[in-house]
Amino acid sequence: MSKKSPVSRSGRFAGGPAAEVAQFTESISFDWRLWKHDILGSLAHAAMLKKIGVLTRQELAAITRGLDAIGKEIKAGKFKWKAELEDVHMNIEAELTKRVPAGAKLHTARSRNDQVALDVRLWLREEITGLLGEIADLQRALVLLGEKNADVIIPGYTHMQRAQPVYLAHHLLAYVEMLERDCERLWDCHSRVNVCPLGSGAIAGSTLPLKREMVAKLLGFVNDGGAVQVTQNSMDGVSDRDFMIEFAAAAALLAVHFSRLAEDVILWAGTEFNFIKIADAYTTGSSLMPQKKNPDIAELARGKTGRVVGNLMALLTLLKGLPMTYNRDLQEDKERLFDTADTVRATTRLLAAMLRNTKVNKAACAAAACDPALLATDLADYLVRKGMPFRQAHHVVGAVVALAEKAGKPLNKLTLAELQSVEPVTGTKYFGRDALGVFNLKTAMAKRNITGAPGTKEVAKQLARWRGRLS
Repeated sequence: MSKKSPVSRSGRFAGGPAAEVAQFTESISFDWRLWKHDILGSLAHAAMLKKIGVLTRQELAAITRGLDAIGKEIKAGKFKWKAELEDVHMNIEAELTKRVPAGAKLHTARSRNDQVALDVRLWLREEITGLLGEIADLQRALVLLGEKNADVIIPGYTHMQRAQPVYLAHHLLAYVEMLERDCERLWDCHSRVNVCPLGSGAIAGSTLPLKREMVAKLLGFVNDGGAVQVTQNSMDGVSDRDFMIEFAAAAALLAVHFSRLAEDVILWAGTEFNFIKIADAYTTGSSLMPQKKNPDIAELARGKTGRVVGNLMALLTLLKGLPMTYNRDLQEDKERLFDTADTVRATTRLLAAMLRNTKVNKAACAAAACDPALLATDLADYLVRKGMPFRQAHHVVGAVVALAEKAGKPLNKLTLAELQSVEPVTGTKYFGRDALGVFNLKTAMAKRNITGAPGTKEVAKQLARWRGRLS
């Protein structure tokens, strides 16, 4: 026979669950981290119960003192969590009731169904706010690295082949733009997290005259206009996990952006590129090869993307077949949510710290960027300005590149006669003595001044714009 667990159950049951059942169903091992939010929700609920006459002033005061004392003990690491009480809600309520008799009234018109929905929303609201601040710090680190190396030009790549020259700062600002879209998605998600479900009960609200709006206001569930936000359907209120999915989806895309940034960092730190040097504190060595210096922070940022995307898939799969309303399956949502938040927040912080401890090898960047082939498109633009249709110009410059390769010369070392020779009929008309001036890199970068281009003035303007926005 299985031993019975002493977990508290309703009068419907003759005894407690089997020990292995209690172990299988417990969630205190991970939902304990909701303790602060559970206590905040209970304090607001208690204040409302006093308002409608369920609690006396003395009972409310006793409950408040009891919850405050429990909160201090949890914060100090002195509270004894009991697995047999299943979850954070029962642990706190049982301890409160043991200390304060009026604690037995606290669960009036409240279910663990709407209680956990409230706690998770309160927790996630804080996490999003914290993450937004950390993303802004990562953006600042990217801008700072760009500002410190404002004159550095590198090859831009398509298909991992050298394409056209760009300022390093322009490349870094591309990630700043990506991260800003992530912030917008997270803030939009925050508006749907910021809705109070308490008062939904188990499924059908309560016959008591609850003041849901009072509780919501006490807990800060108000929009930018100051209007109180409460769920409008009790069944949806206890079963809705869309806000988790939204956060997990936004976090997954954020992690993908981290992975792309990490890939660039890994390439740039490699010997073949040698564009950057990451400080020793943010790299590791090899257990066998003493010369190795590995970009592990970037590699882990890239690797952790898989678990964040996986968490999103797990949450979507968890919800896809659930009927209304609350089902115990939903206990499985928290570990995936917690892991996603923990992972993206830690990654954000570490990437920012790593970038602040990264130096640019200006000589290696300059050597790569001086390849005149990067300005082949500029030569086509030169022909277009002379009146040649672009498709023809593209073909002509392709022939120039082939000629240079055959002659074993870089493009900027071809003679005017050689340039003109690729288009015997009209070459002299389109190629003038100023054609080779196209390969002056400084001049070429100065010409790229349309909005969003990697031109000298435009990049400086964008750096200043982001510095101002992030200050």
